[in-house]
Amino acid sequence: MSAIVDFLKGAGTDGAGRTVFEVVAMNDEAIEQNHDFIQWLFPLATPSGANRRAPVLSAEDVKEVHASGLAQIALAAATDRMAVFYLRNGHWLTAYDHNHLRITRIIKSLRLLRGPGEAEDFRQIILRRDAEAGKPISAGSRQHWIEA
Repeated sequence: MSAIVDFLKGAGTDGAGRTVFEVVAMNDEAIEQNHDFIQWLFPLATPSGANRRAPVLSAEDVKEVHASGLAQIALAAATDRMAVFYLRNGHWLTAYDHNHLRITRIIKSLRLLRGPGEAEDFRQIILRRDAEAGKPISAGSRQHWIEA
């Protein structure tokens, strides 16, 4: 089993030695200040442009995550945690913010690992939050979320 699948199943740690449970339990300040967890919590099959040490999913990893109830539960908990973070905080509601890249990654990862419904649900939470704030997010970021 790969390190990323172990992490998502709760049996391993990320590059900083944290379990998936520790990452999901981080407070809002820690989520905002730490930039190395998002690639582990929401991995992709393409290399990260921001963290060259981030895991990259193989086709076998994707199959294992789909088949693992533990990994699916961890991804659901991670999705809920990030939704709460974005609903509770407004600092990212600007034209440009590093959280916009995180949101794109989350949507893409959910589509790959949980399915289009979960990806769309998360995207709608983000788009509603942007709309409620008067649409301060750039059209470019919104377009990335639509295409993710």
